[in-house]
Amino acid sequence: MKILLTGATGYIGKRLLLELVRAGHEIVCCVRDANRFNPPISIAHKIEVLEIDFSNIPADEKLPDGLDGAYYLMHSMSSSIDYEELELNIARNFRHLLFRSDIKHVVYLSGIINENSLSKHLSSRKAVEEELSKGAYHLTTLRAGIIIGSGSASFEIIRDLVEKLPVMITPKWLNTKCQPIAIKDVVDVLSSTILNTELYDQNFDIGGPDVLSYKQMLLEYARIRRLKRSIYTVPVMTPRLSSYWLYFVTSTSYKLATALVSSMKVEVVCRDNRLMNLLQIRPKSYHEALQKTFMKIEDHEIISSWKDALGSGSFTHNLSDFMKVPTFGCLKDERSLRVRDQQVSLGKIWRIGGENGWYYVSWLWKLRGFIDKIFGGVGLRRGRTHPSKLATGDVVDFWRVLLADKNGYRLLLFAEMKLPGEAWLEFRIQNGVLYQTATFRPRGILGRAYWYLVYPLHGIVFKGLIKALSK
Repeated sequence: MKILLTGATGYIGKRLLLELVRAGHEIVCCVRDANRFNPPISIAHKIEVLEIDFSNIPADEKLPDGLDGAYYLMHSMSSSIDYEELELNIARNFRHLLFRSDIKHVVYLSGIINENSLSKHLSSRKAVEEELSKGAYHLTTLRAGIIIGSGSASFEIIRDLVEKLPVMITPKWLNTKCQPIAIKDVVDVLSSTILNTELYDQNFDIGGPDVLSYKQMLLEYARIRRLKRSIYTVPVMTPRLSSYWLYFVTSTSYKLATALVSSMKVEVVCRDNRLMNLLQIRPKSYHEALQKTFMKIEDHEIISSWKDALGSGSFTHNLSDFMKVPTFGCLKDERSLRVRDQQVSLGKIWRIGGENGWYYVSWLWKLRGFIDKIFGGVGLRRGRTHPSKLATGDVVDFWRVLLADKNGYRLLLFAEMKLPGEAWLEFRIQNGVLYQTATFRPRGILGRAYWYLVYPLHGIVFKGLIKALSK
């Protein structure tokens, strides 16, 4: 079968793509920015890449011939506070584009919406489902709650809270019930649903076998990790305070924290689990899902992470727009140093950030990350997905990877921290010399004042960094 996969660079899409290729399907990956789409080399020849921005489709846009089905995996919850109209517009454009194709079946991954009073996030998902149902194709909607897996936003939040806080004073919504599901089960259901005629024009709730409160989920995580944790709920935390609490303690963005808090007040329990029986899938328990996730993290086998989505920071443009570092009107800190061993220095560059730190005065980097958090930025808590591998579009603390060319000995990063301007950090090794360039394009007088204010610190940080990388 020939299948259109939207959201191919996303957390679910990256994992589903591998499963679909293994099943022998021909996949057309629909992405907004082809520069940040990095499929495994082993499957690159088996897929076709189509660059489409569904928020603004040209009138003459056309899909390839011969498509049988499509997955709708596009969400904008973490990219904007006012995401409802954006999501509805994207769904409308998707539906209109499919009128000009022969696609017979669309599978949409949504959220459980079995309450009358829905959060803003779940209301948006329901509106998208209603829009997609108007198409000239069969629609199957799969409604999931909390997804547990390495790199998922839900798991990362649980991990941050339990690992960092021995005692938690939490909002009362921690007593809300939900039905978590393992990421592997989500992918299995998605791959088994496409073009399954028995499932046409229906919606299904999907979840694991356990119905738990968020508090129980945190305590179960602590039990498996053998951590003693105490959790106390209080009724006085407003949604805004709850969002700030989640934002400062975990690696989530404030926009995502706000959306999650509103959803966590709504019970998300499956009406039934009949789809699992129809597809003969035995869903993993919450305990099993956590154990599987720990194994993946320990083996550094995280296929995808929510943090690598552009919406996890402040970057909303195509990466190609920033690949070429500007020169006009820019301020630079340029340094070069001969390296003892090119491969050793390259390896250090590729391991920069995350748990490995920044090699020199890492406490200053942490302080900068803390200040960024205070002003609503991403801070340093996003870390990185893999300790030694980098690809275009990946996250490295408060940086976004614009270019990761290991064969060409070049790494280019773009800053996603709160700044009165735009900043790039480039590492390049040529003829045994390491070139390190920090570029800042200031925005007005405030931007220039910022640069000269922190310039003395640059002398300490960047001088020490290049020395450490060149050893």
